[in-house]
Amino acid sequence: MKNRVCELLGIEYPIFQGGMAWIAESSLASAVSEAGGLGIIAAGAAPGEVVREQIKKTKAATSKPFGVNIMLMSPFADDIARICCEEGVAIVTTGAGTPGKYMEMFAQANIKVIPIAPSVAIAKKMEKMGAHAIIAEGMEAGGHIGKLTTMALVPQIVDAVSIPVIAAGGIANGRGVGAAFMLGASAVQIGTRFLVATECVVHENYKKAVLKAKDIDTVITGTITGHPVRSLRNKLTARFIELEKEEQMKETPDLAKIEEFASGTLRLAAVEGDVQNGSVMAGQIAAMVNKEQTCKEIIEEVWGEYNALIARCC
Repeated sequence: MKNRVCELLGIEYPIFQGGMAWIAESSLASAVSEAGGLGIIAAGAAPGEVVREQIKKTKAATSKPFGVNIMLMSPFADDIARICCEEGVAIVTTGAGTPGKYMEMFAQANIKVIPIAPSVAIAKKMEKMGAHAIIAEGMEAGGHIGKLTTMALVPQIVDAVSIPVIAAGGIANGRGVGAAFMLGASAVQIGTRFLVATECVVHENYKKAVLKAKDIDTVITGTITGHPVRSLRNKLTARFIELEKEEQMKETPDLAKIEEFASGTLRLAAVEGDVQNGSVMAGQIAAMVNKEQTCKEIIEEVWGEYNALIARCC
């Protein structure tokens, strides 16, 4: 498909794979890129040299464009930004902060910068910094979320900026793609559906938990800290909610205690497979994800559904 994002990035389909920490590594990213989408390595809180190795593995597996997602709160963000330039990464997506101090370096390395924006104000700020596109992520998404839904956020950001907008949050099939395009988006980002892809190395227990999820099985925790997270309900989220209630009753909540409680829980679920005591981050669309497929099959099915939808509408 020829559209602004495909032409900007040199990809076949305007479909991004979400940058999911402890989940989106070289195997998944390269498979998505090989299938014509944009695969993305999630740097998370990994050290720079670990990310470099993932970049090298992805390069060895595909000659097509791929990206690296930099969590700007990471203590290794500076190293990762530098390594992306050294390794010739074509695209960088960013979250949890502003990439302002890296923009000149990225420009010199000819890297396309695409920040995640949960609000119009942030999207406008990112455009002024020189971002090439914006990922407008609604609170239906899994993991760290903002306050607005995808349907409310996307058209407002589309109206506020002149650069392309990628819709994210609550999208897993062709109908979601069609809805995003009608809202003005030029591409979509899909996370939860790709985490059950054959090429995704997340623990099998994590995949099974997502595949069994029902429509009301996600819950938001961490609101009191200002960093809310959406994940599947389990023993961890039940304890988390109780802890938040206890802290909210105090005159001065111990936010560090809550952050410490959450530390390491994503790895516990994604790597070790403890889906009761670990954080199983997933979007509200999880109930519509009901089968494991290759990345190629996912992209072709999503795009086929979208084309069929457009044909019926016309």
